[in-house]
Amino acid sequence: MSTSPAGGSLTGAQAYRRLLRYTRKFWVFFLIGTLGFLFNGLTEAASAKLIQYIIDAIQHRNQEHMNWFPVLVIAVVAMRGIGSFIGNYFLSLVSRSIVYEMRRELFDKLLVLPAAYYHLNSPGHIAAKIIFNVEQVAAAATDALKTMVREGFIVITLLSYLFYMNWRLSLSLFVIAPMAALLVRAAGKRFRKLSSRIQNAMGDVNHVVNETILAFQVVKNYGGEKFERERFDKASRENLRQGMKMVVTAAISTPMVQLLLAVAMGGVIWIALQPALMQGITAGEFVSYIVAAGMLQKPVRALTDINEKIQRGIAASTDVFQLLDMPPESDTGTLAPARLQGDIEFRHVGFAYQEGNPVLRDISLHVRPGQTVALVGRSGSGKTSLVNLLQRYYEPGEGEIRIDGHAVEEYRLDVLRRQIATVSQKVVLFDDSIFNNIAYGAFRDRTREDVERVARAAYAHDFIMQLPLGYDTRVGQDGVQLSGGQRQRLAIARALIKDAPILVLDEATSALDNESEFHIQSALEEVMKGRTTLVIAHRLSTIEKADLIVVMDQGCIVETGTHAELLARGGSYAQLHSRNFADDEAATPGAV
Repeated sequence: MSTSPAGGSLTGAQAYRRLLRYTRKFWVFFLIGTLGFLFNGLTEAASAKLIQYIIDAIQHRNQEHMNWFPVLVIAVVAMRGIGSFIGNYFLSLVSRSIVYEMRRELFDKLLVLPAAYYHLNSPGHIAAKIIFNVEQVAAAATDALKTMVREGFIVITLLSYLFYMNWRLSLSLFVIAPMAALLVRAAGKRFRKLSSRIQNAMGDVNHVVNETILAFQVVKNYGGEKFERERFDKASRENLRQGMKMVVTAAISTPMVQLLLAVAMGGVIWIALQPALMQGITAGEFVSYIVAAGMLQKPVRALTDINEKIQRGIAASTDVFQLLDMPPESDTGTLAPARLQGDIEFRHVGFAYQEGNPVLRDISLHVRPGQTVALVGRSGSGKTSLVNLLQRYYEPGEGEIRIDGHAVEEYRLDVLRRQIATVSQKVVLFDDSIFNNIAYGAFRDRTREDVERVARAAYAHDFIMQLPLGYDTRVGQDGVQLSGGQRQRLAIARALIKDAPILVLDEATSALDNESEFHIQSALEEVMKGRTTLVIAHRLSTIEKADLIVVMDQGCIVETGTHAELLARGGSYAQLHSRNFADDEAATPGAV
């Protein structure tokens, strides 16, 4: 929407100005709302003038003027109501539209951020930015903005009226301005500091809640209720403590400003009552002046109160802008082939999640089109990291990865990922129908026949038809209503409908029993034909038929060969086979 320095380096004024720039898109509505509140402000001065008119008419017993009293009162109240409605409606429209725009931009940014951001930030803290922080921005952009415009115009019109009545006397009101400004500034800094702490505390609360919900079975099985209760209580108490500090600051600053205003008002009244000033002033003018001066207290108090909301919004918007200003995934490629052949080459690839702690070291590997390559090794050897680099979830620190002779960076990111279908051990399902979980995202236009075909290939059709609504059955949050094997079959069906030339199977059959695995393996073998397949698995039945087995250890390739060649060699693979695959070999009929 707007460009500025990174959100983290913004000052409070810069953050609020950037927030208000969002009004440019809705400037017509903003102008109409502002005019409405200007009209409303003018009626405040008109009310004070009306009091002068009434008192002078009564004092001079002017019956003709007194007959207009009811009409004038009704007219002033009606005009005030019209102005207030126009101002409230149109500025609320602007403010809520700003919040909508920010939420949309924030969510769009989340969709293009690199995987590292999600690994470094908990889901609770990320969700807090969209839900809690944007609501704080909403308070600054809705209530605070409306109050600032409405009460600001009232103050301006009343001061203008007071200066029109007696400019010398009105100057005494500004004696308190420097002291009030210093007080408001000090309170604003305190509000902004506390608001940042409250946002962090809310992120901690969300984090604990999300983890407890997602891991409820572990919590119950391991008696973690007390621990989670204490963890939640600690985060909530910190949020309460920072919130009460905010309340104390507001409770002190607002009365202090009001006291300064009362002192100024007292001085004005004392000066106004001096005989020298009373000469030539009618009773109506005097009362009208005092009433107008007294009417200043309400809008000034309201303007003082919004300081807290504004500072909350500034702190929240600074955090939001920091996220919006984060660089997205690098996507400078221009190649967009309809379908890749699947020739994959890793050239001296090195990678580390954290500097000084390499995960992959000098990986060189050539996978030919249509070839099935199995990646095996102990946990933490770098197998999953290697396939993540292929899909550009991370960028290699050294070397390069090429597909069909071109560096992966040369392909458009969406095109590259469209060419790769992935089935991982951790199955992700959405709280939607089975049909929509299989035909997900860019494949929502697939027909029922297409979905049933891939479901049959994944041996999922039979259990789907036994569900109450068949393919229209909702699977619940993360597929909670399905078994582990059923969830994994749906994930395989989702990969099949993509019909990609490159297939990545990351422990794709780990949650299946032996009988189900036998059927799924047959289906996968059929699917692998003509496709370049990278298989990460620990089961012998998944690995033994691979064209090439790559053994990894501590981020390096230590052996390559076929199943028979590596067993005959008696090296690392033979040791892994004897130690880790023994149970599978015994459990899999006909395994060799």
